[in-house]
Amino acid sequence: MTSENKHIIISGELALVLVVVMNSFGVVLMLYSGSGISAISSVPYAFSEVIKNISLGTFTYIFQTLLVLVLMILRKKFVWEYLFSFVVGFCFGKFVDIHAAWINHLPLTITSRIIYFIISYFILAFGIALSNRCGLPIIPTDLFPRELSDIIKIPYAKITFDVTCLLTTAILTFVFLGHIKGLGIGTVLAAFTMGKSISFIGKLLDKKIEFIPCIKKLLHKENNA
Repeated sequence: MTSENKHIIISGELALVLVVVMNSFGVVLMLYSGSGISAISSVPYAFSEVIKNISLGTFTYIFQTLLVLVLMILRKKFVWEYLFSFVVGFCFGKFVDIHAAWINHLPLTITSRIIYFIISYFILAFGIALSNRCGLPIIPTDLFPRELSDIIKIPYAKITFDVTCLLTTAILTFVFLGHIKGLGIGTVLAAFTMGKSISFIGKLLDKKIEFIPCIKKLLHKENNA
C-alpha cells in the first residue's frame, strides 16, 4: 500500500526475511564465483578452512555472537535488540549451509564466474541497505558497523569493518594453512566499494519505499487501547 507521502509501504518482517535468504545466497555465490568470499563472511570462512569438521554456517553464527557481545561490552549494558539480532544471525548461518549444499549444481565457466560475482555483489549491497531500513533487529554483521558508528560517533564504518575482517582472514589462513585463502580480487573490490554502493542503494530506497514492521504497529495499537 501507499502512504500519504506516496511511499510504498512494505512490512519490515518481509524485508528481513528477504535479507536473510538473499544475503546468505550472495555470500555463497561470491565464494563460488572464485573471486573470493565476501568480507562479512571472510572470518567465519577462514575458521571453517582451518577446522574442517565445522561448517561455514556454524562459524558464521559463532562469529556473529562475538560481534553482539562486543557491542554489549561497548554499550556497557544488555540490549534486547542485540539478542534478537543473534537469532536472525543464527537463521542466516543456517541458510548459508543450505545454499552451499546446492550451489555446486550451477555451471562454472569464466563468463559465469564474472556474472556470479556481479550478481552476488549487488545482492549483498541491496540486502544490507534493506536490512538497515527494515526497522527490526538485523544480522549482526550488518548491525555491528552501524552500531559501532553510533557508539564511537563516526560516519558509517562499513569499509573499516570489512577491511578489518579481510586482514584477520589473511592472517588466520596464512598462519594455519601456510597461504592466504578465500581472498580474491572480488573480495578486495567489494570491501573498498560496497559501503558507498549500500549508501547509494539506500538513498534510492528512501525515495520510494517505507518499511514499517507489523509488530511495532501492533504494539502501538495495544499501547493506545
